[in-house]
Amino acid sequence: MNVVLIKYSAGNIQSVLNALERLGINAEVTADLEKIKSADKVIFPGVGEASSAMRSLQENQLDSVIKELKQPVLGICVGMQLLCRHSEENNTDCLGIVPVQIKKFNGVDHHLKVPQVGWNTIFQLQSPLFKNIKEDSYIYNVHSYYAEDSAYTIAKCNYGLNYAAAIQKDNFFGVQFHTEKSAAVGDRIIENFLSI
Repeated sequence: MNVVLIKYSAGNIQSVLNALERLGINAEVTADLEKIKSADKVIFPGVGEASSAMRSLQENQLDSVIKELKQPVLGICVGMQLLCRHSEENNTDCLGIVPVQIKKFNGVDHHLKVPQVGWNTIFQLQSPLFKNIKEDSYIYNVHSYYAEDSAYTIAKCNYGLNYAAAIQKDNFFGVQFHTEKSAAVGDRIIENFLSI
């Protein structure tokens, strides 16, 4: 199986590569447009800030290529947020593949620390991405922004409010949490993605 990770200025690339290696998958990290187009599966990782990440995608023509992909694509953390329409983080227009807004947690109203850092549970799981994953399984989060709950939500998490822990539109999947840091549950989700 030909798996590629999109290389751009925002990335938790090494930890995702390590997770794939645990599953016996050797993935290539690339910004080569043809290699991305021809891959069997594409992983779109991300750690960082939305506007600089979008700028990096645009400078390398990755934004238009990602929108055209027909194979399964998995966005992780900022990668998931960039699949959406718009982020409140520096008022950033994103790829617009999934028509959902990214908002900032209002920690003051809910007496919560922002960013959310640590373990939380996912529920209302409804996708092949979560095959053999139990309701209320623990996953690992590090984020200040979240995707609003919508018709594209395939898993929820609660941090002061219910939000989209995972989204899907057509062949595009996104998870807000870090699969690569979510132990056996995260590895299983990656395996499920690779078998879609």
